Amino acid sequence: MAEAKALMTKEPAPQSVPVSELPRKVCEVALNTGPDSSSGLTTSGFRTAKYLTHEWHQSNSDLYNKASAGCDWGECNRAESKELSAHAAATAQRAQQSSTAALGQRLQDIHFWKSELQRQIEDLDAETSLLAAQKLRLERALDATAVPYAIATDNLQCRERRQSPDLVNDEVEQELLKEAELIRNVQELLKRTLSQAANQMRLNRDHKEICEMDWSDKVETYNIDDKCGRYSNESTNIQFHPSSVKYEESASTPETWPKFSHDNIYRAEREKLASINLRALIDSILHDVSEDLRRQCAAVNEAFVRRCEELDDAKHNLEHHLKNVLKAIGNQEANIAALKKAIKDKEAPMKVAQTRLYDRSFRPNVELCRDEAQFRLISEVEELTETIESLKRKLLESEQSLKNLEDTRMDLEKEIAVKTNSIFIDRQKCMAHRMHYPVVLKLAGY
Repeated sequence: MAEAKALMTKEPAPQSVPVSELPRKVCEVALNTGPDSSSGLTTSGFRTAKYLTHEWHQSNSDLYNKASAGCDWGECNRAESKELSAHAAATAQRAQQSSTAALGQRLQDIHFWKSELQRQIEDLDAETSLLAAQKLRLERALDATAVPYAIATDNLQCRERRQSPDLVNDEVEQELLKEAELIRNVQELLKRTLSQAANQMRLNRDHKEICEMDWSDKVETYNIDDKCGRYSNESTNIQFHPSSVKYEESASTPETWPKFSHDNIYRAEREKLASINLRALIDSILHDVSEDLRRQCAAVNEAFVRRCEELDDAKHNLEHHLKNVLKAIGNQEANIAALKKAIKDKEAPMKVAQTRLYDRSFRPNVELCRDEAQFRLISEVEELTETIESLKRKLLESEQSLKNLEDTRMDLEKEIAVKTNSIFIDRQKCMAHRMHYPVVLKLAGY
């Protein structure tokens, strides 16, 4: 092709004519100094600057040869030019077809990566929406734990108003403390998981934005290459751009170009997988948390039921003993009255016996005898005195017993009041409040 161009640009060499064959000059003819000069006055008027006959023939022959050579060279040049033009046209057409095919292949590659990026963007968007729904469940579950925590703390505060000896660290107290601790731990876990979900959503959106920027560049590039692929020699919007025939310093290579999109998709896929795992973790956490809270709630309720039953039994036993004590008090009061009457009844016999002894002490002289009657009266007084002392001692014991029974009655009544207060707190205050405990679905964030 270079040779053909050289041939096209080569000009025909000028024909050289020997000096001896050139026409002689006028001065040479006039002076008659040439080799063919003639002398004589008769021919002097015809001596002009004319070519000789053989010079004329030679000039014509040279011109004929020059014309023939020019025609031959022109014919050869035209043939070579035609061949070169055909070769150049075919080469240009092949180059254009190859470029068009390369653009078509490039369009396919761009379309592939563009489709992969678009699919990844849609997957990330859908995954972020699903994660947002799980995050909303976490927020609802966290809000739902406020009610159980308020119930547990209220139960503990209410049970602080129990009176001694019912103010004990019983099973209910331990279960309530466990419940409050469990709820605090659950709240901390839900808050950490919420933070993790928010961070994962941010990463999802960041990688989605990266993929969208890459996808946008691919779309723009696809449109540019598609427009380039549609250019033809008949296009009206084509022109020369000599400065475009160069490689940009910031241009990517065939190796780094697909690697860039591949890395973006890989990172987005990795974040999507992390988001899927996090959603599964959130679902498992919410399920376990709701089950644990409801299980602990049931344990507290069962402890309350058992404690109320114990309090009811204790109250019934106290009431039964109070009934017996009240009966014993009544009997003891009757016994004291009987003892007092018995003591009072001994006053008359004592008076009779002492009056007899007093009157007999006035017997005169020898009649003041220590007879059997005297001994018997003295014995009677002693017996009556001992009996009265015994009755008085028994009266004192009975009065002390009555006092003890009264104290026991007061203690029983006070204890019954304490049990009644404890039952009211556990059953009416605590257990009634626990009826508002959230259901499992609400604790699970639904």
